[in-house]
Amino acid sequence: MNHPARVLIVAIVIAVLGLGAWNWRDAWWPRRPSPAASAPVSTPAPAPMPAPPDAAASVAGSPPPIRHPIEAASAPPVPEPAPATLDSALARLFGAELMATLLQSDDFARRVVATVDNLGREKAPARLWPLHPPAGRFTARRQGEGSAGGEVIAADNFVRYARHMAFVENADLAQVVALYKRFYPQFQQAYEELGYPGRHFNDRLVEVIDLLLATPEAREPVPVRLPAIQGPIQPQRPWLLYEFAEPERQAMAAGPQLMMRMGPENQRRLKVRLILLRKLLTR
Repeated sequence: MNHPARVLIVAIVIAVLGLGAWNWRDAWWPRRPSPAASAPVSTPAPAPMPAPPDAAASVAGSPPPIRHPIEAASAPPVPEPAPATLDSALARLFGAELMATLLQSDDFARRVVATVDNLGREKAPARLWPLHPPAGRFTARRQGEGSAGGEVIAADNFVRYARHMAFVENADLAQVVALYKRFYPQFQQAYEELGYPGRHFNDRLVEVIDLLLATPEAREPVPVRLPAIQGPIQPQRPWLLYEFAEPERQAMAAGPQLMMRMGPENQRRLKVRLILLRKLLTR
């Protein structure tokens, strides 16, 4: 592969998918823990995340063959001394304002790897995202009358992503490539510490990209519902509890669900970017 370092911008694209998620599962209902759900990310030296059950089984024998190999990381020539750390490199690339308002740069490599992996699973906890969520909150609107009516995702949600979409589409790919190539060992190490020793992060990334590209585009407003809450304690933030009204959508992995929640226009724009970057990633 000629330009494997472009994986990082793909990871940023994927991470944006989580920006408007409803985290009702994390807040209210106990669910099966996700592979990265128990990993601390805010401390300087977080403890290794526990291996997912399927990861433990997959590494019991010989590691699977690498399908999308990555060339050795190397630092590109620069006119001035290159930043010594990933955090300082991110600050130089994106600037102080974006670092303060958009990126969660602490333990950035682990955040990217955990988010990419979780998008192919049941849920993607927001506390692990590498980007801050957009302002505002999820809203639904009423459609139809009486018992035949119901709630659907409101179009107001989609405009909340404008700044993040601009960030993804306008990122300087050449600079991102140089940054990723230099710090790639951190991403691979974070993936192995996630519970996949001997596995290749790039292969998992391609799998998740393919999953996202296969997300069907909604031709009509997407129905949602608030599940009934039994007992005297009612949620303080009920908008976090919305789920898809249709079982087949509710059963999708976290990544495709987030694609649906962003709206059809944002989904199309992300798919264009993902298709291009997948070609660069696997050629």
